[in-house]
Amino acid sequence: MNGNENRYLGEEPVGSLMRKYAIPCIISLLVGALYNIVDQIFIANANYLGSYGNAANTVVFPLTVIALAIAVMIGDGCCAFVSLSLGKQENDKAKKSVGNSIVLMIVSSIVLMALYLIFSDGILTMFGGTVNAETFRYSKEYFFYITLGIPFYMFGQAMNPVIRADGSPKFAMVSTLAGAVINIILDPIFIFGFKWGMMGAAVATVIGQIVTAMLAVWYIVHMKIVKPGKPDYRLNGDIVKRILVLGVTSFLSQISLVAAMAAINNMIRKYGAMDEIFGQEQYAQIPMAVVGIVMKFFQIVISIVVGMAAGCIPVVGYNMGAGLKDRVKNLFTTLLIAEATVGAVALIIVELFPGALIGIFGAANESAYYTAFAIKAFRVYLCMMIFACVNKACFIFLQAMGKALESTILSMIREIVFGVGFALLLPLKFGLDGVLYSMPLSDLLTFLIALFLIIQTYRELKTEKTGSREKRHIAAEQTTG
Repeated sequence: MNGNENRYLGEEPVGSLMRKYAIPCIISLLVGALYNIVDQIFIANANYLGSYGNAANTVVFPLTVIALAIAVMIGDGCCAFVSLSLGKQENDKAKKSVGNSIVLMIVSSIVLMALYLIFSDGILTMFGGTVNAETFRYSKEYFFYITLGIPFYMFGQAMNPVIRADGSPKFAMVSTLAGAVINIILDPIFIFGFKWGMMGAAVATVIGQIVTAMLAVWYIVHMKIVKPGKPDYRLNGDIVKRILVLGVTSFLSQISLVAAMAAINNMIRKYGAMDEIFGQEQYAQIPMAVVGIVMKFFQIVISIVVGMAAGCIPVVGYNMGAGLKDRVKNLFTTLLIAEATVGAVALIIVELFPGALIGIFGAANESAYYTAFAIKAFRVYLCMMIFACVNKACFIFLQAMGKALESTILSMIREIVFGVGFALLLPLKFGLDGVLYSMPLSDLLTFLIALFLIIQTYRELKTEKTGSREKRHIAAEQTTG
């Protein structure tokens, strides 16, 4: 096996390759996002759960993101490593990367599940679960069953980019879609039919995750290009280190989001208690429920954005490894334009139709305070959506180019320095509204930094243009010869 099976990544038009890899990736991520979003929609529309259940879902959501952060670090790191290795015709390293990634994923998922089960009360308190007694009770119930599915969830998410790197983006999409469809079918049965409440929503999710994980196992046994053997599952320090380095940006972008969400949840709990309306016991859960819903819409948009960028990772990695940097530059331009377009469409939706969006999440069953705060939250919290989308594209593209340090620093600045910092500082001046201001300000300032890196990247790729064309010409002659 010499890796020539992926040679088309350096020959086909970049626009065609982007569609081929990005569309299945977008669908996979959207479907993955639907797990939590669908739960929240059905929970919100169940009269016996309502905003209490919504708030509980918001509390638990960051804890699933922690699991996702570890999964995408290993999966995206392996995906980038495999693509770079195939571009350099180093198939043995690609096989070891896949084998090592599987072992890392299994071990880390079991450890995380154990930690969640042992320290559940303290963890839920840390993420704002004590906003009131009813929210905490629902959070604990939902979290317990979601935790039991953590190993399956993490394995399925980690193997998704690995399957794409092996040249099967459609199978990656179908495996995730199958689990989500099962979740959508079971949610109303368990929540409305059996009246299982939060447990029902969680169990439906876990069953779907098990199906996705089993399909991933089947594919690993039948890989097309990279076929790891038994020796490849033996952990290798250099391979593991390279996987984690390449995947650390994906990890930090997710885990730093958790830090920001923890800060936001706790500021909502603190300053909501000082609010004239939300300081009342019967309305205390509303701000947390609403911000969680706004984040879910944002997650849908970001799934599209990240899907487009992550779908490009095999293409970017292969062409960087093969020295075809003019193709990388063209792909970068196409991606930035597409990401900005997605952000513009999303911005129009949240500014013009916030009432319709909140209606999907059970607003008809709630008070007028719920709807009013939700409309303001959508319009303020997401007003810099275009910049947020371009920022995400920049993070991932730099990672795919092997620029892990630049990508990591930019991601950390966005989520930790700005995301956590503004969430903690702005409420001191603006109260509960300060929480809403924290996100657009973070995205605007991050874009100014990202713009510098974008210009720098274009300059670097431009200097390689002539050499890249020569390499493509030589490669074409070798192919025809």
